[in-house]
Amino acid sequence: MMELRIEGGQAMIGSELIDTTIDIESDSAVISGIGRKAGGKHRLDARGLLVLPGIVDIHGDAFERQMMPRPGVGFPVELALLDTDRQVVANGITTVFHGVTWSWEPGLRGAGNARAMLEAMERLRPRLAADTRYHLRHETFNLDAEDEIAGWLTSKRIDILAFNDHMTSTVESKDRAKKIGEMSKRSGLAADEFERLVERISRRGNEVPASIARLAEIAVTNGIPILSHDDISPDQRRWFRSIGSRVSEFPTTVETAQEAAREGDDIVLGAPNVVRGGSHTGWTKAADMVERGLCTILASDYYYPAQLFAAFRLASDGIAPLARAWPLISQAPAAAAGLNDRGRIAEGCRADIVLVDPEHQPRVVATIAAGRIVHLTEGRRLLAS
Repeated sequence: MMELRIEGGQAMIGSELIDTTIDIESDSAVISGIGRKAGGKHRLDARGLLVLPGIVDIHGDAFERQMMPRPGVGFPVELALLDTDRQVVANGITTVFHGVTWSWEPGLRGAGNARAMLEAMERLRPRLAADTRYHLRHETFNLDAEDEIAGWLTSKRIDILAFNDHMTSTVESKDRAKKIGEMSKRSGLAADEFERLVERISRRGNEVPASIARLAEIAVTNGIPILSHDDISPDQRRWFRSIGSRVSEFPTTVETAQEAAREGDDIVLGAPNVVRGGSHTGWTKAADMVERGLCTILASDYYYPAQLFAAFRLASDGIAPLARAWPLISQAPAAAAGLNDRGRIAEGCRADIVLVDPEHQPRVVATIAAGRIVHLTEGRRLLAS
């Protein structure tokens, strides 16, 4: 039986915004009908609103601020996850991949937090409104963790595996002392201790490529998507593609992005870059990359409201109409993560929908995740049949 009907709004169906109704069956958590005449038990009045597919965030680590809002000031993982869940649904995110870094460094990105996040996520998942998934950002010099990560992949406890290398950039940094100083605060080590750790870990660099290849093979065997982070050259992108990675996160040169685009790889850039009009690190403007066809996915990166605002800014700036901009934060990331049941409004798809007031600055009025209303700012819009 139909349990919820969304009516009166303009819904994004395919590449068009059309006036129609959407019926949702809560028990099965799917969209059961579009444009039908029969009503449901409850109605959601969407007059003046856009009815859009729920946002899929393939890469975000803003939850770290809930875990450690100030350097050295920590809060329980469970509290951080529950608070983060409220933030993401309030910003229209219905599927969120928490980018948990397991590094060779201790502290916030060390082994303890990586394990604690996984265990807490598995324990809390039934209580979370958004579909919350584990995106393991594996620091490739973290060689001692390989066997444990292999076990996680084999048992399918994680949903995405990304290969990161922040060691090389640390060692080669022009302002190495400053960079190590910043990283040491996060790790809880004194700067000189951290420097010695870097020296010790970096000596094993010759072991890294083989370790990456072994983990990639296990991920591919178990159907877990592989992402490569901060690809520095077309050659590096080709190498990662050869071991099964079809997603390039934040390529560091335009030539690298062009190599990814030529072969049909997904290219992830940060939505905050679009919202702010440029990168906080001084790299190219993500909006320009979208315009050139060199960006297929926009992720929240470090700021959950950014995806919603980025899609509307691309439209208002004439870079891409909303019908092209919105899939960058819904259908494209869902497909890259192997989740073909969401990211679009169609019969049989998972009922993840966001209602947005587009006037002035876009504002999320309601979020529906798996057929349930999990966020609603205007209670008068929910009507009994």
